[in-house]
Amino acid sequence: MSRSSGEIPAKNVDIPSFRRNDSLMAADFSIDGIRYSSQKALIIAELGTSHGGDPVKAREMVDAAAEAGAGCIKVQIVYAREILHPKTGLVPLPGGTVSLYERFKALELDPGFYADLKEYAGARGLLFLASPFGLQSARELRALKPRALKIASPELNYTALLRELASYDLPVLLSAGVARLGDIEEALALLPPGKVCLLHCVTAYPAPEEDYNLRVLPGLAGIFGLPVGLSDHSPDPELAPMLAIAMGAAAVEKHFCLSRDDPGLDDPIALPPADFARMVRGIRRASGLDPKALIEALSRERGAERVAAILGDGVKRLAPSEAANYTRTNRSIHAIRNIAAGEILAPGMFAVLRTEKTLRPGLPPSWEDKIAGRRAASFIPAGEGIRLDDIL
Repeated sequence: MSRSSGEIPAKNVDIPSFRRNDSLMAADFSIDGIRYSSQKALIIAELGTSHGGDPVKAREMVDAAAEAGAGCIKVQIVYAREILHPKTGLVPLPGGTVSLYERFKALELDPGFYADLKEYAGARGLLFLASPFGLQSARELRALKPRALKIASPELNYTALLRELASYDLPVLLSAGVARLGDIEEALALLPPGKVCLLHCVTAYPAPEEDYNLRVLPGLAGIFGLPVGLSDHSPDPELAPMLAIAMGAAAVEKHFCLSRDDPGLDDPIALPPADFARMVRGIRRASGLDPKALIEALSRERGAERVAAILGDGVKRLAPSEAANYTRTNRSIHAIRNIAAGEILAPGMFAVLRTEKTLRPGLPPSWEDKIAGRRAASFIPAGEGIRLDDIL
């Protein structure tokens, strides 16, 4: 297998470029001395931005998540300019099609909002997590003194952000959607050793359950010597989370909403409280069963063919539903403004952003320092990715 293939064999064999050491396999991970494993999984209610910046609704969501059995709530600290370019394009929402950049812009909040929410979540006995998307949001999160950090899948290749977060020396949950093995290896090389839980994810909204290939979890744990978990975007509240527990997941994350009719970006694919509580019950049931017995029981209850499809073959690859997003959902280097042919590139003229639908991808984030001081070979339109052919 070549590293560029991004696949791992289904069987437990040595793999070129990756050192397998079964003695390093970690079945659990720790946050402030509390250990999580497939017998006691951390269950994360991903509030995201579904609170809409309303502190009353945010507290209602925390209350509902606690009552549904979550052990943790997660939010997103959003600054639009840290995520995408204004020319990124449009997104269809229940209320109509809107600019994705402006939608994120409307979700920018004062850091005090998150400080109050963290305090409230703690009073309800819930761990507080947040995803930063750039250096400003990362530093604002650090000021909140979190017990752990969450890195979303699109930021897995954001070199400067990973280095910043690594300097905080906190436990990290790293989602690995729309990523190949080489991408994961490079990200882990930048993060604090022994403090990462790798969350298998399919970057599609919703994600087809048959794309989850959950047999990959023990393979990832064996290759990287890390605890693993699941960040789940599939519609069913129970199947993928329960089967992930059977495969050794120490954490399960699922989007949470008060109602799927709410106007949040992720509300249409999130679980309302009753369904989230159903998922929690399923995970607790799964934690108490032998993995083989659990798979057999679910095969009888839900159909052997369906369960086998979700478990997959254990070969790590981009899922069919996310493959087209590779290099577009991930970060790359984009021009902030029009850059004329012959101009010398300098910080402030380009940024590491998500490409999304309408723009072209650019060089990977690790090239930020390499292109500074180089001359533009041709005109580079604002928003477009900066490619190798664009620089001298």
